[in-house]
Amino acid sequence: MSLTGKFTLITGGGKNLGAAIASLFALEGSNLALHYNSASSKASADALAAQFSSKNSNTKVETYQGDLTQVSNVTALFDAVQKDFGGKLDIVINTVGMVLKKPLTEISEKEYDQMSAVNSKAAFFVTQEAAKRVSEGGKIINTVTSLLAAYTPLYTSYQGTKAPVEYFTKGLSKELMPKKISVNAVAPGPMDTPFFYGQETPEAVEFHKSNAIGGRLTLVDDIAPIYKFLCTEGAWINGQTLFANGGYTSR
Repeated sequence: MSLTGKFTLITGGGKNLGAAIASLFALEGSNLALHYNSASSKASADALAAQFSSKNSNTKVETYQGDLTQVSNVTALFDAVQKDFGGKLDIVINTVGMVLKKPLTEISEKEYDQMSAVNSKAAFFVTQEAAKRVSEGGKIINTVTSLLAAYTPLYTSYQGTKAPVEYFTKGLSKELMPKKISVNAVAPGPMDTPFFYGQETPEAVEFHKSNAIGGRLTLVDDIAPIYKFLCTEGAWINGQTLFANGGYTSR
């Protein structure tokens, strides 16, 4: 399966892992809808879009802002993308997530609600809209975490609110088989991005590094090719969670 001429929506596509995935898909000739959450990310998302468009004038790249914890915004995002792309949508990749490292006994209701909204609710309704709109033979890919295979303290709200996404993915993969749409999840290890460092002490960073090949964190360039693979040579994979973490955790 070639990505040339395909229409791909990437939530969280303006930076970090989402931007790395977008870069690979742009090189392969995919049209791109890059979502970003807050106004502070607009400049980086627009710059990325301009970069892709300048390198390939045949590739359409658009950016979209929206808080996807609100279902109306999820629907509006898909409506706008399909309007701009002539009703076409072949691939949806969801990279949105939020981490909180804190003892369970100290997590407030507000923190729990926010974690649940970002990690579970948004993923559910993005996946739901994707299921309704992705064309026959298309691809839907969610992003979870390798901590789903970890026995560890302090990440309970992160693990607990990412875990449902694996089951949204598995169940939907069965439901969409008649349309030949594959649905999978990618579970990266701790990634060397700003998303990771805000929660960790220097000692914890070193501990995370020590548990993977080469004593390092996962890089976005380790993970982005997996999304491309699932949409091309790996298209036969369906209903799976792919752990990619250099041996950090294993099921």
